[in-house]
Amino acid sequence: MTQQATDEATGPVPDEEGYQRGLGNRQIQMIAIGGAIGTGLFLGAGTAISKAGPSLILSYAVAGVVIYVIMRALGELLTYRPVSGSFAEYAREFLGPFAGFVTGWTYWLFWVVTGMAETTAAAVYVRFWAPGIPQWTTALAFLLLLYAANLISVKLFGEIEFWFSMVKVTAILGMILIGVGVLTLGFSDAGDTASVTNLWQDGGFFPKGIGATVMTLQIVMFAYLGVELVGVTAGESEDPEKTLPRAINTLPLRIALFYVGALVVILSLVPWSEFQPGVSPFVAAFGKIGIPAAAGIINFVVLTAALSSCNSGMYSTGRMLRDLALRRQAPGRLTRLNARRTPAAAITVSCLLMGAGVVLNYCVPERAFQYITSIATVCGLWTWGVILASQIRYRAAWRAGRLPAPTFRAPGGNWSRWLALAFLGLVAVLIAIDPDARISLYVFPGWALCLAAGYTVLRRRDPAALHADGGAGADAAGQATRQATRQSGGQAGGPAGDGDGRAGTGG
Repeated sequence: MTQQATDEATGPVPDEEGYQRGLGNRQIQMIAIGGAIGTGLFLGAGTAISKAGPSLILSYAVAGVVIYVIMRALGELLTYRPVSGSFAEYAREFLGPFAGFVTGWTYWLFWVVTGMAETTAAAVYVRFWAPGIPQWTTALAFLLLLYAANLISVKLFGEIEFWFSMVKVTAILGMILIGVGVLTLGFSDAGDTASVTNLWQDGGFFPKGIGATVMTLQIVMFAYLGVELVGVTAGESEDPEKTLPRAINTLPLRIALFYVGALVVILSLVPWSEFQPGVSPFVAAFGKIGIPAAAGIINFVVLTAALSSCNSGMYSTGRMLRDLALRRQAPGRLTRLNARRTPAAAITVSCLLMGAGVVLNYCVPERAFQYITSIATVCGLWTWGVILASQIRYRAAWRAGRLPAPTFRAPGGNWSRWLALAFLGLVAVLIAIDPDARISLYVFPGWALCLAAGYTVLRRRDPAALHADGGAGADAAGQATRQATRQSGGQAGGPAGDGDGRAGTGG
C-alpha cells in the first residue's frame, strides 16, 4: 500500500465515531447545494409546469419558506450536538427510542429510493443522445460507477462533490444570464416570442386553477429533498460550529436564485403550454433558443446534477446505516470501516438495494420516476417533521435549564415550526389524493409494519440497544476500525484506535 493510503488510514485523527473530519467549508457549502439541485428541479419541473403553468413559481417560493424554517431548526440542533447520526440521534434524545429507530431506517430508505430516482433520471438524460440504449442498462452502469466512487476517502468524496456541484451552479447561472439576454436583447430563435408576459398571458398566472397549483406541492417538495444532507456531514466536518450555519444561512439565496429565478426565466422564454411531462424544461427552453449544441450542453449539466445527487445519497445511506449498526439496531458487520475510514459495508448494502431501481426501469420505465419520487417524498416529510418536533422539544429543554442554549438560534417562535408541520401534513394529504402518487400509500403501511416488527423483536432480544449511545456497537466499530488500520500498515491503538466507533452522547 502506498504511503498516501497509509496516511489516509492513520491520519488525521478520527472523530469519536471513527470518521475523519475531512470536509472543509467550501466542500460543505457545495454539498449543501449539490444535494438539493438535482432531479426534482431539472426533470420533475417539466411535469409540474404541465400541471400548473406559471403558478408553479409560487409553489416553489412558498415551499422554500417552509424549507428554510426546517433548516434553521436543524441548524439549532446541529450546533447543540453535531453528530453524523443527525436526525436519528435527535429523535432518540428528544422523541424517544422508537422515533429514533424509525427515523434512522426511514432516512436510509429515503436516500435509497432517491438514489433510484437519480439513476433513473440519468438514464432518461442519456436517451437524449442514444435513444436506442435500454433505460435499465444505463441506470445500472451509473449505479456501479457511483458505488466505486463512494469507496474512497471522505476528503476525496468532498472534492469530487465540490466539482460536481460547481458544474451545476455555474451552468444554472449561465442559463439565467443567457435567458435574461434573450429577454432584454431579443437575440436567438426564441427572441421574437420570449417575454415576461408569457407568465400570465396564456391562460393567466393560474391557467389550471389554484387547486392544480396546490397539487404540485408534492412535486415541489421532492425537488427540495436533500437540503438536510448537511446534517449528515456534521460528523465529518472540520469545523461544524462554523461551516454548518454558513451553509444554512445561504439557503434563501439558493432558493431564490436556483429555483424561483431559474423558473421565472425559463417560463418567460417559452410559453408554459409547450413543456411536456418527462422532458427537462431547461433542455426544451434552450433547444428552442437555437444556440448551437445548447440542448446537448444543458442535458450534460442535468445529467451531472442527477449523478451528483445520487453520489450524495450513497454517502448518506452509508453513514445512516452504520449509525444504526453502532447502536445495535442493524447487523454489527455494518459498523466496519475500510482502510480509508469509509463505511464500505454499509454503502455496499445500500447500493445493492438501490439496484431495485434498475428493475423498475426494466419493468415500468415510463412510470419508474413517478413511483420512486412519491415514496422518497413521504420519507422526506417524515424526516423534516422529526427535525421540527425535535427542535421544539430541545427549545423546551434549554428554556427549562436542562440543556445549554443554542449558539445558532432559529428565528421566530414555536408557531413557525408548528405551521411548517401543518404544511408537511398538507403535502401528505395531497399525495394521498393524487392517483399517480398514491403508490406510496401502498408501500408505507408495509414499511411501517416492518419497522414495528423489527422494533418489537429488538426490544425483546436486546432492549439496551434501543437506548444505546455507543456501547457494544461502538466497541465493535472501534474493533473494525483498528483492524482496518492494522491491515493498512498502521499501528493498533493510539489516537486512531482508542475511540474509533464511539457514538455521540445523549439519546
